[in-house]
Amino acid sequence: MRTSGIFFATLLLWTGLASAQSWTPLAHQPSFNANTALLLTDGTVMVQDTETPNWWLLTPDETGSYVNGTWKILSSMSPDYGPLYHASAVLPDGRVIIEGGEYNLGKETLTNQGEIYDPTTDRWVPVSPPAGWAFIGDAQSVVLANGIFMLADSQSRQQALLDAKTLAWTPTGTGKFDINDEEGWNLLPSGKVLTVDAYVDHYDATGSHSEIYTPASGAWVSAGSTVAQLWDAAWPCGGSPSYEVGPAVLRPNGTVFATGANSCGAGHTAIYNPFKNAWTAGPDIPNGDDIADGPAALLPNGNVLIDSSPGIYQLGTTFYIFDGSRFNEAPGPPNSLVDSSYNGSMLVLPTGQILFTDCSSDVEIFTAKHTYNPEWAPAIVTAPSTVVRGNSYKISGTQFNGLSQGAAYGDDAQAATNYPLVRITNNATGHVFYARTRGHSSMGVATKARIVSTHFLVSPFMETGPSTLVVVANGIPSSPVAVTVD
Repeated sequence: MRTSGIFFATLLLWTGLASAQSWTPLAHQPSFNANTALLLTDGTVMVQDTETPNWWLLTPDETGSYVNGTWKILSSMSPDYGPLYHASAVLPDGRVIIEGGEYNLGKETLTNQGEIYDPTTDRWVPVSPPAGWAFIGDAQSVVLANGIFMLADSQSRQQALLDAKTLAWTPTGTGKFDINDEEGWNLLPSGKVLTVDAYVDHYDATGSHSEIYTPASGAWVSAGSTVAQLWDAAWPCGGSPSYEVGPAVLRPNGTVFATGANSCGAGHTAIYNPFKNAWTAGPDIPNGDDIADGPAALLPNGNVLIDSSPGIYQLGTTFYIFDGSRFNEAPGPPNSLVDSSYNGSMLVLPTGQILFTDCSSDVEIFTAKHTYNPEWAPAIVTAPSTVVRGNSYKISGTQFNGLSQGAAYGDDAQAATNYPLVRITNNATGHVFYARTRGHSSMGVATKARIVSTHFLVSPFMETGPSTLVVVANGIPSSPVAVTVD
């Protein structure tokens, strides 16, 4: 069981032109202990003050830099709801949903509370739990390809789907092998959802089972053996099992790279091939490290950055980059020596940077080397040539949702960014503006040649004149198109 009130801060940043890997602290560090971070569809970042109802907004500067961004406080959740280790997502209409929490206001409760935030009104609205759910806790969640939010009850085999307009829940998820506790979900290009079973109610030290959820049927079926055991069962080695697993990330080649917690001194990994519906063992995390809950993020170059530590909840983090076949050690942020993997959270920014928070007031940015494959970029097919401030427009093209959800955690703290942002840069000043998007036609990943669309609202404060417009997904921009802002 993770403890509350331990403060960790780390951040990762990437730019397409970067030539080295390094950490950079924010120029304006937060005055609060930064935890869960979510990318809003206007390019700002919403960050929770750890274990409180309070949230803050990080806005990039006029050049689009998050390092030089500034903070302002947002409205707060209900005073009795300040969750830690909860489900989270940005919905297709741009609102943010927060559900459950292993801790609430610093106390272990496995709360079933939830709220939705509307950034256009700066207002939170409570959400009742699905019927009969006494707990939600440190739950997994996902926005399905059809835009519907799916949530787990961490203490049972139950899942539910949310109608975001009415806030009504519908049960789903028949045939689940074990309870949801400690498991994570990965959205696949097929629209199905993959999970690695954590065997919380199967006291089996040799378990290596996975499952797939199909939205059309609402049922789970076996996805076979992960070959390497990924969930922790320390009891054969003299300890108590934590049942934790590490994060799993969908890579541009269509495979899912899944990491594991310490199982008798080795943090195993496994790779799922959805085209073959089969797993192969990946390399162990070096030096006996593991990820007993912790973050990972897809870098724009297709590699995966992970945050590991030795054993279950032990201090001292090491960052590695998985390049598809092996791990390469990356530099560590200032708090590495005093943190455990579970303290960290990662978020893919529209600049290609990775935001990393650790429940402290230190936020760092990691800049990774190498660039992305142009074939992975969104491509604009239709866009307006002239836009008027204060008006909304439709834009269409391919791969607007990127190739992956982007970032992951062991189970809770979801920070997916598989939705399009529209970035407009004024030609004369070079100043960067984001136009709030909403109503995405798809929330799928790796949609390839399929034409998808979104709507964007031009800010009334945007500079006028000739500009360039790009669509960004998972930190990768499309080729620019010319647009005049009136």
